[in-house]
Formats: sequence, structure tokens, C-alpha cells
Amino acid sequence: MIDFNFETDFELKNETKLQAWIGDVINAEGFELGEISYVFCDDEYLHKLNLEFLDHDTLTDIISFDYAVGKQINGEIYISVERVSDNAADFETAFDEELHRVMIHGILHFCGYKDKTAEEAQKMREKEDDCIITLRNFF
Repeated sequence: MIDFNFETDFELKNETKLQAWIGDVINAEGFELGEISYVFCDDEYLHKLNLEFLDHDTLTDIISFDYAVGKQINGEIYISVERVSDNAADFETAFDEELHRVMIHGILHFCGYKDKTAEEAQKMREKEDDCIITLRNFF
């Protein structure tokens, strides 16, 4: 089950299609969908989580908490809509594409992808790109 929660004034378009896409990515990676909760929030909300749980005094676009049980993906993904909007402008991409990239980024972390080294980050970016291409088939 994938659910979407909102702690800021934001509406997600095409929730059912996004749920199907995320589930397909999880299955394609050899995992089973458990319970994933997305929380869309503002910078202040996510900054507080970043301080409290990660001891990072920085703004970020996403924080994910992985509660996997074996091959079953479970977790919480918090996304700052403000950061996504700013990043979309900085990267000269559409808001929805950047949002989808961040949404699947959290899932890919749950599937074992890392992004700490340049090589890992490159592999993560390539996988995100593949997932974005797949998403276009849903719309």
C-alpha cells in the first residue's frame, strides 16, 4: 500500500498512476511492496526532521526512513515541495518531473541504491532516468 499525506498546501496529481508506477519499480527491482507513506511538506517541516533525526542543520528535498522487512519494502518518505520547486528551477526542468525524480529516489534507496560516492550517484541518476522514462508510459 502506498499512501500520500500532505503537511502543506499541495495536491498531488494522478495519485493512482503514481502508486502503480512506484509498485512496478519495486517489483522490477525484485522487491515486494509493503507499506510506503509519502509526506509532502514545506522546508521548515523537513528541516526539523533533518535536525531531530539526522542531526543535519541543512535544507534538503527528501528524507527517507527505511523499515524494510526482508524483501518487503516499507518506509516513510518526506519531501519538501519548496525544495523540489527550487531544484526544478535550478535544473531547468518541469516541477512534476523533479517531483517524480525525488519520489522514486527514496524508493531506490529502499531498494539498495546509494549515492554517497560519485560512482554511486551516477548509477542512482541513471536508474532515476530509467524510472522517469517508464513513468511516461503511465500517462
